[in-house]
Amino acid sequence: MTQARESGVGRVWIVGAGPGDPGLNTVAGLAAVRAADVVLFDRLSSRELLDECRADALRIDVGKAVGDAATQERIHVLLVEHARAGRRVVRLHGGDAFVFGRGAEELAALSAAGVPATVIPGVTSAVAAAEAAGIPVTARGVAASFAVVTGREAAGAMARVDWDRLALAADTLVVLMGVERLAAIADAIAGGGREASTPCAVVEAATTSRQRVVRGTLGTIATAAAAAGVGPPAVLVVGAVVAVGEQLGALRGGLAGRRMLVTRAVGQAAGLAAALRAEGALPVLAPALRIEAAWDAHAIAVALARLRGDAYAWLAFASEQGVEHWWEALAACELDTRALAGVRVCAIGRTTAYALAQRGVRADLLPDEGSAAGVAAALLAACERGASVLLPGAAEQRPELGALLRAGGASVEELAVYRTLVATEADAALLAEARTGLDAVTFASPSAVRGLVGLLGGDVGALRGALIACIGPTTAEAAREAGLAADVVAAEPSVEGLVAALRDAFSARGAGAEPEFVQSLRAEAGGTR
Repeated sequence: MTQARESGVGRVWIVGAGPGDPGLNTVAGLAAVRAADVVLFDRLSSRELLDECRADALRIDVGKAVGDAATQERIHVLLVEHARAGRRVVRLHGGDAFVFGRGAEELAALSAAGVPATVIPGVTSAVAAAEAAGIPVTARGVAASFAVVTGREAAGAMARVDWDRLALAADTLVVLMGVERLAAIADAIAGGGREASTPCAVVEAATTSRQRVVRGTLGTIATAAAAAGVGPPAVLVVGAVVAVGEQLGALRGGLAGRRMLVTRAVGQAAGLAAALRAEGALPVLAPALRIEAAWDAHAIAVALARLRGDAYAWLAFASEQGVEHWWEALAACELDTRALAGVRVCAIGRTTAYALAQRGVRADLLPDEGSAAGVAAALLAACERGASVLLPGAAEQRPELGALLRAGGASVEELAVYRTLVATEADAALLAEARTGLDAVTFASPSAVRGLVGLLGGDVGALRGALIACIGPTTAEAAREAGLAADVVAAEPSVEGLVAALRDAFSARGAGAEPEFVQSLRAEAGGTR
């Protein structure tokens, strides 16, 4: 851990980290986390956000049970202790620290101890949870006001709420931390004058990959949530805006709110997950395989010697992993991109082309079709008969491409630079937790298909109801061989192509008559469909 600083007393940043999605943490909050010597976090803190901490930062889990005053006092002691040692300390809160959080108490404790503190506001789940479910807390002509209240019974908080007055005081009611007393809360709101038929929704784990939305009415929501096994953190939304939210689904992106299983290996999943989040989807990361370097130093040295001797006319990369591990091998031989001078490079898919571009290499050939037949046809058309092609890739790469190139008159050498391994038991446990309620499963390689089927113990029926999305025809073929329907196949073998195919598939599913409320919004805006 970072030692005490010469400047004396340090400083504390009380940071609202947002509702769960690390992307909804603020720029200021992220900067504080990255600069911190010590970070105190609780059970609502995003693991991805914690990964932004410096490697030498001390991370302290201060998660506590409801109403645990002793633990809160310990938090005050830790904040003061580390700040007085001259350290930069961040106290991470879910949502906003001052919306039913303990931020005010912590600020008071720091002030009493003479420790300077800065408060960084966060995106509160009081609004974000409803929005993540597509529900506006206000809507023109439907709801002009909303109220936020705690449903927690600790220290008599719920008893202090004037439910009779609150029930009709605002058009929309948002209840935080109330899932464990949902029936009592619904009864209290109904007792205050709200109709039992008032639309309601419970949003569980909003903005995270575990997000679920259970809908009902004031009279049925408690039963519906219990039947679905909804647990904290969850937010209850009460009012006509819940019904409006269902209609507004026509205006959201086709992937908005969809849970998408990402089966790519750790270290490879970030690009696809980010692209899905940009569409409003909820990526669920469950690696179906692991990737590790598999290049042999002698084989690489021989290949590089032949490369420098103009023995190869083409280098063809089928994946970004192949690019990554080829360059790793180059570095081990104290070489760099200049070793490729004079050889032409083929990239299969835009993702692979981008990986090459990041290393200063522009692909000479980017086949339009990602199948083995399509790539072979493009390469054979671009090179002279008898030209030699080096294929750096997976140790277990499929033989079709090499065979087709040889049949067309090319000389081919396949060189293993990485291998794919079966997922671990920990990955299997993660998948078991994540696979419920999936809208789609994404595969970026045949290996991912085989890995996931292995994790499922061959029980592909566990994925029933989810669209099976494949990055290209070769992966789709592997899915079919495994007993999975390749419902969606990207026209182009890239992350962008896969996301576009998913978008089209779900947009087509949602096509239909435009709801009346949406029509009225368009009419007010002067637009037409």
